[in-house]
Parts: sequence; structure tokens; C-alpha cells
Amino acid sequence: MEKELRLMKGNEAVAEAAIRAGTDGYFGYPITPQSEILEYLMEAKPYETTGMVVLQAESEVAAINMVYGGAACGKKVMTTSSSPGISLKQEGITYIAGAELPCLIVNVVRGGPGLGTIQPAQSDYFQATKGGGHGDYHLIVLAPASVQEMADFVELSFDLAFKYRNPVMMLSDGAIGQMMEKVWLSPQKERSKTVPGWATTGKPPTRERIIITSLDLDPNAQERFNQKLVAKYNEIREKEVRYEEFQLEDAEYILVAYGTSARVCQKSVQLARNEGIKVGLLRPITLFPFPSKRLNELAGKAKMMFSIEMSAGQMVEDVLLSVNGKVPVYHFGRMGGIVTAPEEVVEFLKSKIGG
Repeated sequence: MEKELRLMKGNEAVAEAAIRAGTDGYFGYPITPQSEILEYLMEAKPYETTGMVVLQAESEVAAINMVYGGAACGKKVMTTSSSPGISLKQEGITYIAGAELPCLIVNVVRGGPGLGTIQPAQSDYFQATKGGGHGDYHLIVLAPASVQEMADFVELSFDLAFKYRNPVMMLSDGAIGQMMEKVWLSPQKERSKTVPGWATTGKPPTRERIIITSLDLDPNAQERFNQKLVAKYNEIREKEVRYEEFQLEDAEYILVAYGTSARVCQKSVQLARNEGIKVGLLRPITLFPFPSKRLNELAGKAKMMFSIEMSAGQMVEDVLLSVNGKVPVYHFGRMGGIVTAPEEVVEFLKSKIGG
């Protein structure tokens, strides 16, 4: 079957891609600006066509624990929310990471802290990449920058989640979730009938029972498990880094930006080059693992780097660690739901390089 072309919101693209990816279950709760995902799935009624369960839970806490249960059965399950809702899910997310279960979590970020605003932001970077809950753990974090990637990253997220038995987060924002673009949708896949060997499926008499938990009261055993997780995260760092480069061949100044900020920065690069300033852009696609090695390489060729974010400055810390003092690094960001303008980035760049 061929791909199908549609005009869709980013949120709608996530929902339709989830159906077409053969997802077994979605458990969520409405919150602006991601409610269209749940609404789309409810209206589509995929249970009647693919058997996909769609359930509005009584709360965000309930939703993430339903994901834990579905994932423990080896099913392809997911949830979506926006910033305060993701905060409520953090205990469940760290349990899922501690139990080494695959799932997809989508955060359509809005401004904070607290209830903040329903407008787009990127101020959940720390929460997503550093482990927003307790303990030593990581999510694999993908940052879509278009409606097409909102769709494409659903299946990629599930592939990575099951490959590494690890939760994956798509870190989007309210702008990408609400904007409409054309999107090519993959053909419908059947739901998998294969059950992983680690899944809880009921105990037949032919094997020992399977217990999935994140609890271990023996400190030595817990440390060995933590070391196992560290080894897994290091493997992910080695094998799963993804990024996109834009006009970096001769760049003297490098912008680093993801998601909506990266879209803005593509225009900023064009405007700056029109004035004779050699600027390029590196867009991290995976925020964990972060493209640290590539940034360190580029730092040997650049005069300055700029972390452009819709936040007070969070990713800039990873940029600083990556370049390790080779070049100056500056942060520029707007907050409160304000999307940075391309011209603002150029003016900030010029203020640092001297006109």
C-alpha cells in the first residue's frame, strides 16, 4: 500500500500515526494544548477497526499506571499530555523506567512553571532529558520539528522502546501540536501477535512465573541493576544519536536549536547569511542521547555557539558540556509562551559578534 497525503494538525498526526502503527492501547487525560490527540482517537474509534483500546482515565496518575500495566503485558501502549500533566505522571514514568518497560509518552509542552500558560514553550527539557522523577534513569527523547515528524516519530519511538526496553518520550510543543501541515501517513499495520519473552501473560506450567517490578530491597542487587541501566544508556548514547545539519559547511557561528526553535533558526540562518555572516544550524533530533560528540567536533571549527530555546536556558547546559570550553556559548530564549522571532535571533547574534 502507498502512503496517504493529508492536511492535519500535529496532534491529529500523532493520533492517526498511532492507529496506523498498530498500537494496542492509548490511555490519557485531556489538557491543552494536546487534547486533540485524545479527541481524535475517541472519534476515530480504532477499536472497531484495529482493536486498539482508547481510554480516557480518571486522572493523569491513573493513565500512566494503565500504561505500566499494558506495557508489562508486552503491548504497544502510549499516553500523551502537556507539561503539568507530565509532572503528575512522573512517579509512574520512573516506575516504568525502573521496570524496563517499553512505551511511548508524548509531551506537547506549554509554558510554566506551575499552570503557566497554554502557549508553546520548551521549558520541560530538564524534566525530559535528566529524568523528571526520582532515581538514576533516562528516557529516550525525540524532538519533532514538523507535523510530518509528529507522525513519523510514533513508530520510531515504539521501535526504540522495544529495542531497549525503555520508555520513549516525544518532546513536542504547543506550536507544533496545533499547526497544520501536509503529512504523509504510513499504511495501516496489524497489531503484533508476538509476545515478548519477558511479558506477564499468565503462568503456564512450563515455565517459572514472571515478576515485573522496580522494587529491590537488597542494596547490592539494586546497585547491580543500576549498573545494568547505565550500560544500556551508554549503548543508547553510542548507537542512537540523531541530528540534522543546516549550512554548517563553512559556518563560523553555530546555532543549536530543536523543535519550533529550530524552524525559527533556519530562517535566522538565511537572514544572517544575507548580511554576510556565516551561520549554520545543528538541530538535535534526539535530546537524549544528545549529539555531544558532533558538537564537540564542530566547536573546533566555530568561533561561537548559540543555544536558542523557548526557555530560560536548559539545553544550553548540554551544549556547554559538549564543547568543553573550546568556544564561547551563549543562550537566547523567550519565555511565557512567546515564540522567538528569526530577526531577534539575528540581532542577538550580531550583538555578540560585534555588529
